[in-house]
Amino acid sequence: MPGLLRGVARTAVISGTATAVSNRVSRRQAGRWAEQDREWQPSYQQEAAPPASAPGAAQPAADDMTSKIDQLKQLGDLKGQGLLTDEEFEAQKRQVLS
Repeated sequence: MPGLLRGVARTAVISGTATAVSNRVSRRQAGRWAEQDREWQPSYQQEAAPPASAPGAAQPAADDMTSKIDQLKQLGDLKGQGLLTDEEFEAQKRQVLS
């Protein structure tokens, strides 16, 4: 029985080591292929990327509009619950939209 356990343990260690080595080789090879792809990419494709600031320019406006819509929804809920009069609601709405 001890010989059997020793054989199973040895097989498990060898199998685990082989798996770890195989995974490391695969990752290194994938990295090399990705590097070669970048080197072979034509220069016009590398320069065609849009500037990083372009998407960011529209983001603050969208956030501001989302904030205003949320505030208007809250005001509508307060009016619906009877906590705001029509005049108070209109005054708050003008303030949010200005």
